[in-house]
Amino acid sequence: MKNSNDPYTIITQALEEMKIESGSRFSICKVNLAKLSRRTGISRAKLRRFRKNGFKDLPHGLSGRKAEQTVLTHYSGIIDKLLAGGVKNSEVIYERLKNEGYSASIGPVKRYIKDHAYLIPAQRTLPQPQENRGRRYCTEPGEAFQMDWGFTDVLDYSGTLNRAACFAMICHHCGKRYIEFFPNAKQENLFIGMLHGFKYMGIPRYIITDNMKSVVIKRDMNGQPVWQKDYELFMKAACFQTKLCKAYHPFTKGKVERLVRYVKDNFLAGRVFMNVTDLNEEAVRWCNEKNDAYKQEIDESPSQLHDRECIKQCGTFQNKEELLAYMCPERRISFDGFVNYEGRRFGVPCSYTGKIVRVNRSGRTISIYSDDMKSCLVTHDVTWSRKDRFCKDQYVNAEPEEVPTAPVRTRIEQLAEEASCDGAFDRFNFDVAEAGR
Repeated sequence: MKNSNDPYTIITQALEEMKIESGSRFSICKVNLAKLSRRTGISRAKLRRFRKNGFKDLPHGLSGRKAEQTVLTHYSGIIDKLLAGGVKNSEVIYERLKNEGYSASIGPVKRYIKDHAYLIPAQRTLPQPQENRGRRYCTEPGEAFQMDWGFTDVLDYSGTLNRAACFAMICHHCGKRYIEFFPNAKQENLFIGMLHGFKYMGIPRYIITDNMKSVVIKRDMNGQPVWQKDYELFMKAACFQTKLCKAYHPFTKGKVERLVRYVKDNFLAGRVFMNVTDLNEEAVRWCNEKNDAYKQEIDESPSQLHDRECIKQCGTFQNKEELLAYMCPERRISFDGFVNYEGRRFGVPCSYTGKIVRVNRSGRTISIYSDDMKSCLVTHDVTWSRKDRFCKDQYVNAEPEEVPTAPVRTRIEQLAEEASCDGAFDRFNFDVAEAGR
């Protein structure tokens, strides 16, 4: 008899052997359970239950029933909300659940997503397949970084829909990445994001980017780029060069294009935050986690490959004076003593007599410096509120006072008050009485 763990298979083989031995006298209803028990090793009590069903393999009576509570019972609302928002990546949902206290494996999460796929909104447009095939563009270690902007909508606590910009930079050789969020994609934010990326990964020989307005104005008759003047000065100060992609051909910088899409599908999916500083702190932690993760295409983590090969060929970021100026963009003081930075107004002390200041956001602090960067005038806490932020000694007096706007040419005189002429009250003038004595 063949070995098997299935009791029905064991019993069927034993009955076949007993039928051959007994011949025509064999009856399945009158089978000797003691003899069958010795052949199969199954107890007679269990064989007696099997005989009631005619030794047929029937489904269990509880099959098809599900437990009232599972490991995902208390987390189903979170998963349903993410699925309704279009988040169907099991790893993203699994990370969100772990932050909420989920301690089981990712398997139940995958099965739940499969069973509740109807909650995912239908995809309205299908991606068009690529018709051509080309060779991937490769570079040497530390030779080139790719950079680009990505955009996302932000629904704030008041219900207002704003738009935020995500600066993305990635090493073309190893795939080490860096992202940072800004309220807009102005050139000054581009410089700040690039400097922070250089501080995080080093300065490459080339930057590969598309034809954005902050970088290039046009191309001359020979096809050579005419750089934007401020960006050209920035390249010289940071000691790197720029290569432009072919217009309407994003495949040249496909790594950063894929990074922007990965950020939207993985990092931003279901993300909530308090302010832009909190969002950037989460972004740095996410970059460190993904850079330390093993990648099959390079057979190690991007951080290990970057530290072993790329960083040796990259330039070292130094806090030079000309680079610090790009970290602190200029702002003009308004007539009421405020400067506008990232869509918010911050107060400046009235003791500063200049008209231009420099503003820098570092961590959770907004610092306002003098025009020559020699002194810090005031600091403010980073906030997402649109209210004006006043500072101490922003105004000379608490109450406003009007001052003449034209030269004053009139003059009047004030005389001393005359003594009283009524003698009846002289006795009450003690100064006069003392003088008489």
